[in-house]
Amino acid sequence: MNPRLFPDRKISAAYIVLALIGTALFIFTFIGNTTTTNLVCTGTFNNFHSTQSPIQLRAILHYATSKTVPQQSLAEITISFNVLKTISPCNFLVFGLGHDSLMWAAFNPGGLTLFLEEDPKWVHTVLKTAPDLKAAHVSYRTQLSEADELMRRYKSEPECGVTGVTKAYVRGNTRCKLALNGLPDVVYDKEWDMIMIDAPRGYFKEAPGRMSAIYTAAVMARNRKGSGVTHVFLHDVDRRVEKSYAEEFLCRKYLKDGTGRLWHFEIPPANGTGGFC
Repeated sequence: MNPRLFPDRKISAAYIVLALIGTALFIFTFIGNTTTTNLVCTGTFNNFHSTQSPIQLRAILHYATSKTVPQQSLAEITISFNVLKTISPCNFLVFGLGHDSLMWAAFNPGGLTLFLEEDPKWVHTVLKTAPDLKAAHVSYRTQLSEADELMRRYKSEPECGVTGVTKAYVRGNTRCKLALNGLPDVVYDKEWDMIMIDAPRGYFKEAPGRMSAIYTAAVMARNRKGSGVTHVFLHDVDRRVEKSYAEEFLCRKYLKDGTGRLWHFEIPPANGTGGFC
Protein backbone atom coordinates (compact mmCIF):
# COMPACT_ATOMS: atom_id res chain seq x y z
CA MET A 1 0.00 0.00 0.00
CA ASN A 2 1.34 3.42 -0.97
CA PRO A 3 0.78 5.85 1.93
CA ARG A 4 1.06 8.80 -0.43
CA LEU A 5 -2.30 7.84 -1.85
CA PHE A 6 -3.92 8.44 1.54
CA PRO A 7 -2.84 11.88 2.79
CA ASP A 8 -6.00 12.29 4.89
CA ARG A 9 -5.18 9.10 6.79
CA LYS A 10 -1.74 10.45 7.69
CA ILE A 11 -3.19 13.76 8.82
CA SER A 12 -5.78 11.98 10.97
CA ALA A 13 -3.12 9.78 12.54
CA ALA A 14 -1.00 12.82 13.34
CA TYR A 15 -3.94 14.53 15.06
CA ILE A 16 -4.66 11.38 17.05
CA VAL A 17 -1.06 11.17 18.26
CA LEU A 18 -1.16 14.84 19.25
CA ALA A 19 -4.38 14.25 21.19
CA LEU A 20 -2.87 11.30 23.06
CA ILE A 21 0.28 13.23 23.92
CA GLY A 22 -1.83 16.17 25.08
CA THR A 23 -3.83 13.82 27.30
CA ALA A 24 -0.65 12.41 28.82
CA LEU A 25 0.67 15.91 29.44
CA PHE A 26 -2.60 16.93 31.11
CA ILE A 27 -2.64 13.86 33.36
CA PHE A 28 0.95 14.39 34.41
CA THR A 29 0.58 18.12 34.99
CA PHE A 30 -2.74 18.25 36.81
CA ILE A 31 -3.25 14.79 38.22
CA GLY A 32 0.10 13.05 38.59
CA ASN A 33 3.19 13.92 40.53
CA THR A 34 4.76 17.01 39.00
CA THR A 35 8.21 16.32 40.43
CA THR A 36 10.37 15.03 37.61
CA THR A 37 12.71 12.23 38.57
CA ASN A 38 16.31 12.97 37.59
CA LEU A 39 17.23 9.99 35.45
CA VAL A 40 19.88 11.57 33.24
CA CYS A 41 22.64 9.00 32.89
CA THR A 42 26.27 10.07 32.80
CA GLY A 43 29.66 8.48 33.29
CA THR A 44 30.18 5.06 31.70
CA PHE A 45 26.84 5.02 29.87
CA ASN A 46 27.51 7.64 27.23
CA ASN A 47 24.67 6.70 24.90
CA PHE A 48 22.10 8.55 27.01
CA HIS A 49 21.07 11.95 25.71
CA SER A 50 18.87 14.35 27.65
CA THR A 51 18.04 18.02 27.98
CA GLN A 52 15.87 19.98 30.36
CA SER A 53 13.17 20.83 27.78
CA PRO A 54 9.91 18.88 28.30
CA ILE A 55 9.82 15.98 25.92
CA GLN A 56 6.05 16.27 25.60
CA LEU A 57 6.37 19.72 24.05
CA ARG A 58 9.04 18.50 21.64
CA ALA A 59 6.81 15.57 20.66
CA ILE A 60 3.84 17.86 20.03
CA LEU A 61 5.99 20.11 17.85
CA HIS A 62 7.41 17.11 16.00
CA TYR A 63 4.10 15.44 15.13
CA ALA A 64 2.39 18.76 14.38
CA THR A 65 4.99 19.62 11.75
CA SER A 66 5.92 16.18 10.36
CA LYS A 67 4.31 13.99 7.74
CA THR A 68 5.74 10.93 9.49
CA VAL A 69 3.40 9.06 11.85
CA PRO A 70 3.92 6.10 14.21
CA GLN A 71 4.01 2.61 12.74
CA GLN A 72 1.36 1.10 15.02
CA SER A 73 -2.36 1.60 14.51
CA LEU A 74 -4.49 3.74 16.80
CA ALA A 75 -6.05 0.65 18.38
CA GLU A 76 -2.62 -0.85 19.06
CA ILE A 77 -1.22 2.38 20.50
CA THR A 78 -4.28 2.84 22.70
CA ILE A 79 -3.70 -0.43 24.58
CA SER A 80 -0.19 0.64 25.59
CA PHE A 81 -1.33 4.20 26.29
CA ASN A 82 -4.02 3.00 28.69
CA VAL A 83 -1.46 0.99 30.66
CA LEU A 84 0.96 3.90 30.81
CA LYS A 85 -1.84 6.13 32.12
CA THR A 86 -2.08 3.89 35.17
CA ILE A 87 1.60 3.18 35.91
CA SER A 88 3.48 6.27 34.68
CA PRO A 89 5.99 7.49 35.72
CA CYS A 90 7.62 4.12 35.30
CA ASN A 91 10.62 2.31 33.83
CA PHE A 92 9.77 1.63 30.17
CA LEU A 93 12.12 -0.40 27.96
CA VAL A 94 11.54 -0.30 24.19
CA PHE A 95 13.22 -2.59 21.67
CA GLY A 96 13.48 -0.38 18.62
CA LEU A 97 14.02 3.28 17.85
CA GLY A 98 11.73 4.76 15.24
CA HIS A 99 9.17 7.31 14.19
CA ASP A 100 7.06 6.56 17.27
CA SER A 101 9.84 6.98 19.85
CA LEU A 102 9.04 10.57 20.80
CA MET A 103 5.45 9.51 21.32
CA TRP A 104 6.36 6.66 23.70
CA ALA A 105 8.70 8.88 25.71
CA ALA A 106 6.03 11.60 25.90
CA PHE A 107 3.54 9.06 27.27
CA ASN A 108 5.86 8.41 30.24
CA PRO A 109 6.60 11.87 31.70
CA GLY A 110 8.88 11.77 34.71
CA GLY A 111 9.79 8.14 34.05
CA LEU A 112 12.69 6.43 32.32
CA THR A 113 12.03 5.43 28.72
CA LEU A 114 15.02 3.70 27.15
CA PHE A 115 15.24 2.58 23.51
CA LEU A 116 17.48 -0.29 22.33
CA GLU A 117 18.37 -0.14 18.63
CA GLU A 118 20.37 -2.52 16.41
CA ASP A 119 21.62 0.11 13.93
CA PRO A 120 24.17 2.56 15.42
CA LYS A 121 23.85 4.92 12.45
CA TRP A 122 20.10 5.12 12.98
CA VAL A 123 20.64 5.90 16.68
CA HIS A 124 22.85 8.82 15.68
CA THR A 125 20.34 10.03 13.08
CA VAL A 126 17.37 9.97 15.44
CA LEU A 127 19.20 11.58 18.36
CA LYS A 128 20.34 14.45 16.14
CA THR A 129 16.71 15.52 15.75
CA ALA A 130 15.41 14.25 19.11
CA PRO A 131 18.19 14.74 21.68
CA ASP A 132 15.74 14.29 24.58
CA LEU A 133 15.45 10.57 23.84
CA LYS A 134 17.55 8.02 25.71
CA ALA A 135 18.84 5.33 23.40
CA ALA A 136 21.59 2.75 23.17
CA HIS A 137 22.96 0.48 20.47
CA VAL A 138 22.54 -3.26 21.00
CA SER A 139 24.25 -6.13 19.14
CA TYR A 140 22.39 -9.37 18.50
CA ARG A 141 23.97 -12.84 18.27
CA THR A 142 21.17 -14.42 16.26
CA GLN A 143 19.73 -14.53 12.77
CA LEU A 144 16.11 -15.14 11.86
CA SER A 145 17.12 -18.24 9.90
CA GLU A 146 18.22 -19.82 13.21
CA ALA A 147 14.87 -19.39 14.94
CA ASP A 148 13.73 -23.02 14.76
CA GLU A 149 17.11 -24.42 15.78
CA LEU A 150 17.43 -21.99 18.69
CA MET A 151 13.99 -23.04 19.91
CA ARG A 152 15.08 -26.69 19.92
CA ARG A 153 18.50 -26.12 21.45
CA TYR A 154 17.53 -23.86 24.36
CA LYS A 155 15.62 -26.69 26.03
CA SER A 156 18.83 -28.70 26.49
CA GLU A 157 20.99 -25.77 27.63
CA PRO A 158 20.98 -25.46 31.46
CA GLU A 159 22.03 -21.79 31.31
CA CYS A 160 18.77 -20.98 29.51
CA GLY A 161 16.98 -21.76 32.78
CA VAL A 162 14.61 -24.55 31.81
CA THR A 163 16.09 -27.50 33.70
CA GLY A 164 14.83 -26.61 37.17
CA VAL A 165 18.45 -26.30 38.37
CA THR A 166 19.60 -22.92 37.04
CA LYS A 167 17.47 -19.80 37.19
CA ALA A 168 17.27 -18.03 33.83
CA TYR A 169 19.43 -14.93 33.58
CA VAL A 170 20.76 -12.67 30.81
CA ARG A 171 23.65 -10.52 32.12
CA GLY A 172 26.92 -12.25 31.22
CA ASN A 173 25.12 -15.35 29.96
CA THR A 174 27.33 -16.51 27.09
CA ARG A 175 26.06 -20.09 27.05
CA CYS A 176 22.43 -19.34 26.22
CA LYS A 177 22.43 -17.76 22.76
CA LEU A 178 18.95 -16.33 23.27
CA ALA A 179 20.15 -14.18 26.18
CA LEU A 180 21.09 -10.59 25.35
CA ASN A 181 24.24 -10.62 27.46
CA GLY A 182 25.96 -7.44 26.29
CA LEU A 183 23.46 -4.71 27.09
CA PRO A 184 24.37 -1.53 29.01
CA ASP A 185 24.43 -2.06 32.77
CA VAL A 186 21.43 0.19 33.29
CA VAL A 187 19.25 -2.33 31.44
CA TYR A 188 20.13 -5.05 33.93
CA ASP A 189 20.18 -2.81 37.00
CA LYS A 190 16.66 -1.45 36.51
CA GLU A 191 13.42 -3.32 36.98
CA TRP A 192 11.26 -2.60 33.96
CA ASP A 193 7.56 -2.02 34.56
CA MET A 194 6.77 -2.11 30.85
CA ILE A 195 8.63 -3.60 27.87
CA MET A 196 7.72 -2.97 24.23
CA ILE A 197 9.17 -5.33 21.60
CA ASP A 198 8.90 -3.81 18.13
CA ALA A 199 12.45 -4.62 16.98
CA PRO A 200 14.90 -5.77 15.80
CA ARG A 201 14.15 -6.52 12.18
CA GLY A 202 12.61 -9.91 11.54
CA TYR A 203 11.44 -10.07 7.95
CA PHE A 204 14.44 -11.60 6.10
CA LYS A 205 16.62 -14.57 7.01
CA GLU A 206 19.81 -12.61 7.77
CA ALA A 207 17.97 -10.23 10.12
CA PRO A 208 18.53 -10.68 13.88
CA GLY A 209 14.90 -11.62 14.49
CA ARG A 210 13.10 -10.98 17.76
CA MET A 211 13.90 -14.29 19.42
CA SER A 212 16.45 -12.83 21.83
CA ALA A 213 14.35 -9.77 22.62
CA ILE A 214 11.35 -11.95 23.52
CA TYR A 215 13.42 -14.36 25.62
CA THR A 216 15.24 -11.53 27.42
CA ALA A 217 12.00 -9.69 28.17
CA ALA A 218 10.50 -12.88 29.59
CA VAL A 219 13.52 -13.50 31.84
CA MET A 220 13.53 -9.90 33.09
CA ALA A 221 9.83 -10.10 33.89
CA ARG A 222 10.20 -13.43 35.71
CA ASN A 223 13.18 -12.14 37.71
CA ARG A 224 11.33 -9.06 38.92
CA LYS A 225 11.86 -8.52 42.65
CA GLY A 226 9.32 -5.76 43.17
CA SER A 227 5.59 -6.17 43.51
CA GLY A 228 3.21 -6.31 40.60
CA VAL A 229 3.47 -7.61 37.06
CA THR A 230 5.63 -6.62 34.11
CA HIS A 231 3.63 -5.44 31.10
CA VAL A 232 5.16 -6.86 27.92
CA PHE A 233 3.92 -5.76 24.51
CA LEU A 234 4.91 -7.64 21.36
CA HIS A 235 4.23 -6.27 17.89
CA ASP A 236 4.01 -8.22 14.61
CA VAL A 237 2.49 -11.33 16.16
CA ASP A 238 1.06 -12.16 12.75
CA ARG A 239 4.52 -13.47 11.89
CA ARG A 240 5.32 -17.11 12.68
CA VAL A 241 8.49 -16.59 14.73
CA GLU A 242 7.07 -13.81 16.88
CA LYS A 243 3.96 -15.86 17.62
CA SER A 244 5.78 -19.11 18.43
CA TYR A 245 8.36 -17.41 20.68
CA ALA A 246 5.62 -15.46 22.46
CA GLU A 247 3.74 -18.67 23.19
CA GLU A 248 6.93 -20.37 24.42
CA PHE A 249 8.32 -17.61 26.66
CA LEU A 250 5.64 -14.98 27.32
CA CYS A 251 2.88 -17.60 27.72
CA ARG A 252 -0.72 -17.67 26.59
CA LYS A 253 -1.92 -17.76 30.20
CA TYR A 254 -0.40 -14.31 30.75
CA LEU A 255 -1.92 -12.81 27.59
CA LYS A 256 -4.07 -9.94 28.86
CA ASP A 257 -5.40 -8.50 25.62
CA GLY A 258 -4.41 -7.54 22.11
CA THR A 259 -5.56 -6.06 18.85
CA GLY A 260 -4.32 -6.04 15.28
CA ARG A 261 -0.73 -7.26 15.33
CA LEU A 262 -0.13 -6.44 19.03
CA TRP A 263 -0.28 -8.73 22.09
CA HIS A 264 -0.18 -7.48 25.68
CA PHE A 265 1.08 -9.79 28.42
CA GLU A 266 1.04 -9.28 32.19
CA ILE A 267 3.85 -11.47 33.54
CA PRO A 268 4.23 -12.02 37.30
CA PRO A 269 7.54 -12.75 39.02
CA ALA A 270 8.54 -16.41 38.95
CA ASN A 271 8.37 -18.41 42.17
CA GLY A 272 11.21 -20.79 41.40
CA THR A 273 13.65 -22.05 38.78
CA GLY A 274 13.01 -23.74 35.49
CA GLY A 275 10.35 -23.44 32.82
CA PHE A 276 8.47 -20.44 31.49
CA CYS A 277 4.86 -21.42 30.92
